[in-house]
Amino acid sequence: MRPWRRIVDLTHPISPEIPIWPGDPRPAFATLATVAEQGYNLRRVTIGEHTGTHIGVAAHLRVDGLTLDRLGADELVLPAVVLDVRRQVENDPDFALSIAEVQAWEAAHGLVPRRCVVLMATGWDARWPDEVAYLNADECGVMHFPGFAADTVSWLVEQRQVAGLGIDTPGIDPGRDAALQSNHRLLRGRRFHLENLTRLCDLPPTRVWLFIGALPLVGGSGSPARVLALV
Repeated sequence: MRPWRRIVDLTHPISPEIPIWPGDPRPAFATLATVAEQGYNLRRVTIGEHTGTHIGVAAHLRVDGLTLDRLGADELVLPAVVLDVRRQVENDPDFALSIAEVQAWEAAHGLVPRRCVVLMATGWDARWPDEVAYLNADECGVMHFPGFAADTVSWLVEQRQVAGLGIDTPGIDPGRDAALQSNHRLLRGRRFHLENLTRLCDLPPTRVWLFIGALPLVGGSGSPARVLALV
């Protein structure tokens, strides 16, 4: 008997129409062979490393940072905890998770375990695949969506030694932070982020394991990934 009761797919399907971070390449598919003509189907897929549901590692922001091909298999199957902040986000698209809110969660569920992935369920994935609503940019081009406050990321790294952070928005940084402070504080050593997740609101606060199906791209700073939650 398998040790989990259900599997929740946390991955958005990929198509040319999905929301794309400003400046990133849009996914493209080109037909190279068909069953009718060559006896088999084959497409060429063009996609950015940080497109759709994806993982990002230190090489994303650091010249000498960890690349995906050097990430071990045991670092892609990890326990996770889930913080549900839908109520806070409902009236504040710029919500940034504070240390106090993590500590309040710990008072109810226990300490965030070492080397786990902290997932923040905001409900923002309900806006997918509407790119305008999902990026939520104002007239100046500043995006507004929730994320992890930079000080909270530092605390989770230093005090809880987390392996990674994940969220159901375009990024772990609040959208209006163009400096990407949270990512800079997280993506050091062997830590990673998971962005553009979905269905986090279907997960319980604890007793979750993640399977992260990332491509081992040589020199890769990130990869689209099939992310599964084992509950």
